[in-house]
Amino acid sequence: MKLPYIITDKILKLVTSISEKIGEINANHLYKPTTELRKKNRIKTIQSSLEIEGNTLTEEQITALLDNKRIIAPVKDILEVQNAIEVYHDLKRFNSNKIKDLEFAHSILMKDLIKNAGKFRTTNVGIVKGSKVEHLAPGGTMVKGLMNDLFSYLKNDKDLILIKSCVFHYEFEFIHPFVDGNGRMGRLWQTLILMQQYPVFEYLPVESLIKENQQKYYNKLSESDKLGQSTPFIEFMLAIIFESLNQLLQSQNINLSTKDRIFLFKEKIGSEKFSRKDYLQNFKNISAPTASRDLKWGVDENVLVKSGEQRLTEYRFI
Repeated sequence: MKLPYIITDKILKLVTSISEKIGEINANHLYKPTTELRKKNRIKTIQSSLEIEGNTLTEEQITALLDNKRIIAPVKDILEVQNAIEVYHDLKRFNSNKIKDLEFAHSILMKDLIKNAGKFRTTNVGIVKGSKVEHLAPGGTMVKGLMNDLFSYLKNDKDLILIKSCVFHYEFEFIHPFVDGNGRMGRLWQTLILMQQYPVFEYLPVESLIKENQQKYYNKLSESDKLGQSTPFIEFMLAIIFESLNQLLQSQNINLSTKDRIFLFKEKIGSEKFSRKDYLQNFKNISAPTASRDLKWGVDENVLVKSGEQRLTEYRFI
């Protein structure tokens, strides 16, 4: 089944630019952030995605909940965050191509927030913004068939995963398969679709940029509705993805500490011997003296063992 959208020049340019950024991230071994950064990005993702839906909790409050500390906030908001923490804790448990996994994820995300969490709606719904109906979703009797078609597209269509993830996100919001929680589920599932091919997306807080462009996000959903195709939304989401990757490259290359670099390189090189030159090729934005200081730190901390002298110096992780 081919869903309605057009591959425009803008989409092709964005896909090319995103692919280049992913290549750069992989070359610099930045696709798996340090533990502290992973936690920080996960918190940003949860806070942003829920704030779009009206949740009031701050990043500091979500951090406290992650650390099992008590906070003062509306019970519903706390529950939304706790559920989101549980879903995002191990995204790899879900298969993006399985409807049952989507229903299971929704049952966790909306646990104790709505009746029939994890079950597709059978009633008719409309999305109201202010005093007008913004979107009249397909009838409840159509939901199951439309979702089967959508997952068939996801599994079988030959288009690039970058494009398919955006199409899925739009079509999911259009179908509005659950009574509530569709916005956060659509964003979550696009992340899952992307990360199963590109690991960098597991901890990339794309949602924080969507939040910053929240009105445009809704406008592009609405524009696509009116056009009867997801093209405007695909262009918007690809631009958001590109900017998220760009920010990752800028911030992570700058903010990595000596310890961060050493342990990132350990994951890449394993137990193989390497030279300072090898280390520099992996972190192209640092100077030779900085590389020498990093490696000295590794030796002093008994993380690395050093052999040879001057140009013949080699290192190996213990």
